Amino acid sequence: MTNPRLEVLDRYMQGFRRSDHELVLSCLTDDVVWHVHGVRTTRGKAEFDTEIENPDFEGSPELTVDRAFEAGDVFILTGTGVGHHKQAGRFAFVYSDLFTFRGDLIAEVESYVVPVG
Repeated sequence: MTNPRLEVLDRYMQGFRRSDHELVLSCLTDDVVWHVHGVRTTRGKAEFDTEIENPDFEGSPELTVDRAFEAGDVFILTGTGVGHHKQAGRFAFVYSDLFTFRGDLIAEVESYVVPVG
């Protein structure tokens, strides 16, 4: 049996990989909160939308999910990524994203992003 929340997370990640705003936003509650720790907190879909394609970066990020964990309404994805910063060039990172669901939609995201190499 497939977990519908894992399907939502898969669509969410695919949306970021393609810079598909509509797909990403379809996975979220209207009052979603996104904490990118040490960087920014967005509230609501309109603010969240401004970070799907960060203006300091070009193109879509490469994102790999290495592990997924589930505990009730919370899912954690860990992985690696590469983005292309307009000024600094290649930006490689590891991440851990904690997703809190309300029903089958993401209500809160906590992102921990650490640059590597």
